[in-house]
Amino acid sequence: MKRLIASLATVAVLSLPTLSQAATWTIDQEHSSIAFKVRHLMVANVKGLFEKFKGTVVIDENDITRSKVEVSIDTASINTNVAKRDEHLRSPDFFDVAKYPAMTFVSTKVVKAGTGKLKVTGDLTLHGVTREVVLDVEGPSKESKDPWGNLRSGATASAKVNRKDFGLNWNKALETGGVVVGDEVTITLEVELIKAK
Repeated sequence: MKRLIASLATVAVLSLPTLSQAATWTIDQEHSSIAFKVRHLMVANVKGLFEKFKGTVVIDENDITRSKVEVSIDTASINTNVAKRDEHLRSPDFFDVAKYPAMTFVSTKVVKAGTGKLKVTGDLTLHGVTREVVLDVEGPSKESKDPWGNLRSGATASAKVNRKDFGLNWNKALETGGVVVGDEVTITLEVELIKAK
């Protein structure tokens, strides 16, 4: 009887799904960037970036679709290389950084989208508004050990959002037609990750 019970227990254990092999990675801010571009005066794109951010990525090595992403961006760290414009972007006309000091992204779903590619769906919270956004991701890359013994990986992610969906409505009409600032904003993340020891 004991052998029968032991055999049944063994079968039950072997029938269970493989235990998750999840590893936590942190974004290395010094070797990563979060950039954006938006149409200006209907003629060209203006680019900028956020200089302060942090985030973690939990990668399930057995099932990548069980992975998770969380990123927080300091909105006051916006930099377009024009001080006056950056001040305007920090004002209540746009990010209103005094009231909304951070924007966040928290993933809700990860699906494979081809070799080495993923689509990561998540909630982007900006200016007090939360909307679902899908990131097109290339990576994560193969692990590599740096000279200090850390394991590193990397990924590139991009998405397009409509700023008006988040209440960033400021604009001015042009005499020749069109507006000063376009509605569609392209966001690109180039991240280098360090595996937690």
